[in-house]
Amino acid sequence: MNQKSKDKKDEKEPFDNELDEEGGQSANDEELSFEEQLEQATNKAEENWDKYLRAVAEMENIRKRSARDIENARKYAIESFAKEVITVVDTFEMSMESDDLNIDDLVSGNKSTMQLIKNILEQFGVTMIDPHGELFNPEFHEAMSMQQSDKVEPGTILTVYQKGYTLNDRLLRPARVVVATEPEEK
Repeated sequence: MNQKSKDKKDEKEPFDNELDEEGGQSANDEELSFEEQLEQATNKAEENWDKYLRAVAEMENIRKRSARDIENARKYAIESFAKEVITVVDTFEMSMESDDLNIDDLVSGNKSTMQLIKNILEQFGVTMIDPHGELFNPEFHEAMSMQQSDKVEPGTILTVYQKGYTLNDRLLRPARVVVATEPEEK
């Protein structure tokens, strides 16, 4: 036998003797009758159909579980925030129940309560924007009016009507301000 014919034989052998684990033809299949081969193929098809149905059911369960988790996240997202705000409500209730109220105690209590609210807001990533004396920034400020001024540079904020707030650097409400302009020359 020469080298070329030996190489051709080696090339064909792996394909001729290869067994397919997924139901391809093997040496045993040649000995099985048509009915036996059909029964094996049917069993394999039923097994694969069962695997498919289980995979579909698992995907549906994952989808439902994810939808439920998202809904719960929406429902209870502010749970810890609400718990903290309840302490502020408790403070207000205690001050309202007091029989002898004097103005100094009331002012002092309001200042303490305001500080408590500010601390809670900071704890949850809410930052106050108080831009008095800063240059106007349209991303964080809303100009309510313009006022001539020779005391500050044009574009500087003179008055803050309402402070603004951000939540984790995302604007919740812009600060409402009065912005300085150049005075008119007479």
